[in-house]
Amino acid sequence: MRVMAQLAMVMNLDKCIGCHTCSVTCKQAWTNRGGVEYAWFNNVETRPGQGYPRQYQDQEKWKGGWALTKRGKLTLRSGSRLRRLLNIFANPDLPAVADYYEPWTYDYQNLLSAPPSDTTPTAKPKSSITGEDTKVTWGANWDDDLGGGPEQIGKDPLLGKLSEQVKLEFEQTFMFYLPRICEHCLNPSCAASCPSGAIYKRAEDGIVLVDQDKCRGWRQCVTGCPYKKIYFNHKTGKAEKCTFCYPRVEVGIPTVCSETCVGRLRYIGVLLYDADKVGEAASVRDEKDLYPAQLGVFLNPHDPRVVAEAERAGISGEWIEAAQNSPVYRLIVDYQLALPLHPEYRTMPMVWYVPPLSPVVDVLSQTGHDGEAVGNLFGAIDALRIPVEYLAELFTAGDVGPVRASLQRLAAMRAHMRKVNLGEDVDDSIAASVRLAPGEIESMYRLLAIAKYEDRYVIPGGATSDAHRLEAIATGCSLDGDGGPGMTAFDVMAEKFQLVDTNGAAPADKSRRINLLDWDGVSTEGMFPTDGNGAAVKGAAVKGAAHEPEAIG
Repeated sequence: MRVMAQLAMVMNLDKCIGCHTCSVTCKQAWTNRGGVEYAWFNNVETRPGQGYPRQYQDQEKWKGGWALTKRGKLTLRSGSRLRRLLNIFANPDLPAVADYYEPWTYDYQNLLSAPPSDTTPTAKPKSSITGEDTKVTWGANWDDDLGGGPEQIGKDPLLGKLSEQVKLEFEQTFMFYLPRICEHCLNPSCAASCPSGAIYKRAEDGIVLVDQDKCRGWRQCVTGCPYKKIYFNHKTGKAEKCTFCYPRVEVGIPTVCSETCVGRLRYIGVLLYDADKVGEAASVRDEKDLYPAQLGVFLNPHDPRVVAEAERAGISGEWIEAAQNSPVYRLIVDYQLALPLHPEYRTMPMVWYVPPLSPVVDVLSQTGHDGEAVGNLFGAIDALRIPVEYLAELFTAGDVGPVRASLQRLAAMRAHMRKVNLGEDVDDSIAASVRLAPGEIESMYRLLAIAKYEDRYVIPGGATSDAHRLEAIATGCSLDGDGGPGMTAFDVMAEKFQLVDTNGAAPADKSRRINLLDWDGVSTEGMFPTDGNGAAVKGAAVKGAAHEPEAIG
């Protein structure tokens, strides 16, 4: 047994409203720069739909993840080392810009400077890459913009595996939202694909990162990642990806996407796992056995033997305690509600999902039946085979059993808690039907529905004592701007905080502005207009105000 610790995330899809707040805040924090305008470390997809980049789940086309040889050996789906070496200068398995989308802005200058005319001036879309006029035909959330229309639904790669009847009825069944970040896998195929060895998995917390010094821009990692969560910065020539906001989690703060999530659907915690079992679990023959195999890799943090081995491996007591209180462990192992995204890619993903029950409840309510009654819900889960089959293609390699079990536990929780909230007699058979005790059902409800901040994010703050050094790393991170390891150096902090007008749009007397983010609270220099001698005229904001005290006197 070789015990290692990993920070993991669970998302409750029942609570995602598709507001894209997580995507926007991640964009502002990590990819609001030239060269990665098209990149979204976090994106929210509408399901069913093609996803982002377009049809990324079609591994027959994109060759991502791992495949199992006839001898039972794992190999990259993109081919042997020789094949990848031959394609190193012209990789045929890369998504084009059109598969992501060509990022655009608008010709706002035309709106600001257009002369008087009889017609309203327009702002044409302009490519953020070439600066030329462009036509907007695709985007990171295009399926959402189209409202899950039948034209786009029919192009969903997962629906190709289902029956024609499922495809015909799907539009009338439901849609849901699927937020995605890098999976920070236990068996990352992106790292194995990189010829430069620039991608590595941190031993202390399992976060997968790109070393900007070593990256040479071969882009083999883009092909190797089946989730297509590695992006090529065409300006710097480097690969970039989700960092799990490591400067934040190192000091015990959740990721930006979690912190700003409107639905409070994300959970972050520590999982202990046996590193010696990862290869074996990823190599099981039947794809439907991959989910239980990965469950078998996780270790019980309450087991004294596991705790002893963890201490022997150098895992601190704070991390062990965090693993024992982890909401992620409870949702994945104890309640077995959360499921991995596409385990058939054999990367052993560490961002898991609680499947959505709400669409089933909504469809049931439309029939005039009680959508919260446990008998009706259980029957609807079995009868509405369309969502269960589709969810199984997403989370369990087509095995409907674990998906149905998870949905039944969610349904039992709804029915049980309704009786509790209405003051009715609790029916113990509801919890027993899903192999849980009434107390476990209520504990599950508290975690999923009303958990507080400290219950949703149990992140060990072992690096807090070194916070000042880590803060310097965070503010000077190579992903913050053009400067950084392997890139042209420039003062990132000056660009961030000195707020100097650089485009000449401000009047001459207001070309420098005060930034309240770093104001010392005392100095007033630059806050008020000055007279001819450079002295501040503090009453100039109100005409004649400077003379009022004398007049009153």
